[in-house]
Amino acid sequence: MPKLNKQELHNLAMNIVGKDLEDNGYEFLGVNSKLKRNPQFVALKESKLHFVIVRAIEYPDDPAAFDPAFMKEIKEHAQKFNARTFYAGVGLANSSDYEKPITSDEDYIVNYSGWKEF
Repeated sequence: MPKLNKQELHNLAMNIVGKDLEDNGYEFLGVNSKLKRNPQFVALKESKLHFVIVRAIEYPDDPAAFDPAFMKEIKEHAQKFNARTFYAGVGLANSSDYEKPITSDEDYIVNYSGWKEF
């Protein structure tokens, strides 16, 4: 049972948020799935630019928690493009035992309540 690495967990979170954005009518102008590259999504809706920061958060950490200094930096960058800034934390846990790592051949639980404007 290979444990998912940080990049694989990040890709999982990106897929969840990307589908949510798509379902809500956002058009992707840029997608960056590499770790430590921000923002993950540059999307357009109603002629307005949106920067979306995605984070995969493993249990027991809180997916709603974020680094305010980092988000302030992203928001300042987004303002140069007249863009809105959003944070999307995706909580992930092994479905059979929250204390176990998430693996490629076991189910997982998602704790995701959408993206929040910063």
